Amino acid sequence: MQTPETSLPTHFIRQIVANDLSENKNNGKVATRFPPEPNGYLHIGHAKSICLNFGTALENNGTCNLRFDDTNPEKESIEYMESIKRDVAWLGFEWTELRHASDYFEHLYQYAVELIKKNLAYVDSLSAEEIRLYRGTLTQAGKESPDRNRSVAENLDLFSRMRAGEFTDGQYVLRAKIDMASPNINLRDPAIYRIRRVHHQRTGDAWCIYPMYDYTHCISDAIEGITHSICTLEFEDHRPLYDWVLEQLQTPCHPQQIEFARLQLEYTIVSKRKLNQLVTENHVSGWDDPRMPTIAGLRRAGFTPKSIKDFCEKIGITKQNSWIEMGVLEYCIREDLNTNAFRAMAVLEPLRVVITNYPENKVENLEVSNHPQREEFGKRIVPFSKTILIERDDFSENPPPKYKRLSVGEEVRLRGSYVIRCDEVIKNDNGEIIELRCSYDEKTLGKNPEGRKAKGVIHWVSEAHSHTAEIRLYDRLFTVPQPDNEENFLNVVNTNSLQILTNCKIEACLKDATLTNRYQFERTGYFCLDTDSTPNKLVFNRTVTLRDNWEKD
Repeated sequence: MQTPETSLPTHFIRQIVANDLSENKNNGKVATRFPPEPNGYLHIGHAKSICLNFGTALENNGTCNLRFDDTNPEKESIEYMESIKRDVAWLGFEWTELRHASDYFEHLYQYAVELIKKNLAYVDSLSAEEIRLYRGTLTQAGKESPDRNRSVAENLDLFSRMRAGEFTDGQYVLRAKIDMASPNINLRDPAIYRIRRVHHQRTGDAWCIYPMYDYTHCISDAIEGITHSICTLEFEDHRPLYDWVLEQLQTPCHPQQIEFARLQLEYTIVSKRKLNQLVTENHVSGWDDPRMPTIAGLRRAGFTPKSIKDFCEKIGITKQNSWIEMGVLEYCIREDLNTNAFRAMAVLEPLRVVITNYPENKVENLEVSNHPQREEFGKRIVPFSKTILIERDDFSENPPPKYKRLSVGEEVRLRGSYVIRCDEVIKNDNGEIIELRCSYDEKTLGKNPEGRKAKGVIHWVSEAHSHTAEIRLYDRLFTVPQPDNEENFLNVVNTNSLQILTNCKIEACLKDATLTNRYQFERTGYFCLDTDSTPNKLVFNRTVTLRDNWEKD
């Protein structure tokens, strides 16, 4: 494991673990696990769980396993497993052991046999719909199945034949025999095995019965010697079942289940089913679309592991469900990139500027800092020539009051360069501005002569030395803070969440951009190279704007 961090804020799980250690519970051992189901890509909510589980182990010199809950092969794939491993590693965590619930299929089967022998489980022939009707309601007790009192011998025989493949899918299930009158519906004889003739990505066709999650999870924890089984709050009502299973069986240990509030982030959804719907119905380009709240999407958008871990630490761990403002996540990435992103200039919507009094064939290689506060970032060479490009919206023919950019007869400073004045506007036959004619003051390179100050500073690139790039401006995927509360979440998809600009001009240094570098395009935002880029076609994604452009709700 990595070196643990110190001086971290206390939350209730840290306090529980600290108390356990002080009492030498579990012989002073801390063992956690992160147990995702490989049926989709991980999202920002999983990042919170990853940081909590791996972080708890790391802080206490413990262990943390990555365990795939691969008990539902109909929806699972190797692709999802590989993506999960990639995401955990990218966040900077190392698992102690890589495990799979399928590693324990034989153990789980034998434990089920043990429950049958103790007359604590039975094979039921009720259909799924009948089981649901028999279960009762929150105010009405359930009704026992006619099969509940089968003999142990008959249950053992039927369960063995279920494994052997003698029955059709859904013909039988194995249910725990607990209490059909329990006020906790999860204890009303829950199913623990079902028949599914589905090829498993790891065990092939060796099994045609698969264990249910609630049964599998607690036993897997016990087999691995987990001390603290940390999960989200929706499993709180499942904890009695978790404990019941382990209390009936001779497992190596009995882990402690602890629940915390899941992450609810505004302007996102974290339902895998709904995220999959966004992908399959082409509302986004894939699981790693930068608008998606998946870790893969955040990575492609330019988020850093540090920003996500800082975010998870900042929002804290509580028992209270609440919504987190998107601005908190954006604040964390801005804080990181403001310190660690290289500066560069890119013109998204170019307007040509000819500096009429600049020598025709002259090129100056200006030395510009890569970061205003980080000397170790060094400097770069930015060519300056007679014809440059500026942002189209950095010029106005009819400027509003207090306008601090370029207009006819007014001056601005070019970033790291000269002061220029606009003298003439050139238009085409349709009245569109196609070029500005400006003049420069050669005495203003990098300084303002005494008594002289330009209205503002704008960025630019030399036309002859620039490269063309595609720039993708991403925004929030939904138009309302809580899309899950809508009758149909697809109705509030933000149709303006992606703007693609294809004729952007970037300065020469960006030609060598890599996927790991992050950049602040001066006055524009934070950007990163996209995986769609090729040497002949550079594509940059906007990670976040320089400031929060969304109004508070």
